[in-house]
Amino acid sequence: MTGSGAANTEGPADDVPPLADTSGIREPTTRRGARTRASLVRAARTVFERDGYLAARLSDITAEARCSIGTFYTYFSGKDEIFAAVLEAAQDDMLHPGMPHVADDDDPAAVIEASNRAYLVAFRRNAKLMALMHQVAAVDPAFRELRRRRGRAFAERNARRIAELQQRGRADPEIDPLQASYALSGMVSRMAMDHLVGENADLEEMVTVLTRLWINGLRLTDRSGRPAR
Repeated sequence: MTGSGAANTEGPADDVPPLADTSGIREPTTRRGARTRASLVRAARTVFERDGYLAARLSDITAEARCSIGTFYTYFSGKDEIFAAVLEAAQDDMLHPGMPHVADDDDPAAVIEASNRAYLVAFRRNAKLMALMHQVAAVDPAFRELRRRRGRAFAERNARRIAELQQRGRADPEIDPLQASYALSGMVSRMAMDHLVGENADLEEMVTVLTRLWINGLRLTDRSGRPAR
């Protein structure tokens, strides 16, 4: 169980919206075109992370990619499309496990700890891009709605895992699974944004604190019924 962007290790995330809608973007038909497009996407990520989404200019991207504006418009209609392509290219690297299926002989506290660590490691690796996503969501209603739907999909997945723990008598039966998922996942996401963007926070200390708050928030118990550690 992790922040709202978390992927899940129980199978393909077919029910989760992608990081960005790239359905309208033209795909190259030649290898040379694919190389040029990839070069533009790499250059765009460099410029976006350096200058921010709002300040980034197409001329800066084409200069970084060493190509012309005309070449840019062969593949993308504007800044919003190439930003979507940047997110698409980074998607696999940004994925991190959420709450996998917990078998009877598994330790939920250990799974939560491992999931929090994986989320924070992935976030730190892509911290500048994660911050950019927040910036774009503030000015692009369509992107904001996509992020909202993606966050809800992951929250519902984590809620199902919490409900399973409740059914097994391992978590507080009186809390609403979905609300608990939103609250605890949001805590992890906000902590990551505040302490891993532009700061050199101790990641393992963050894992320890966040995992303890998850355990306490759910009132997890171990196999013997004692409070989980």
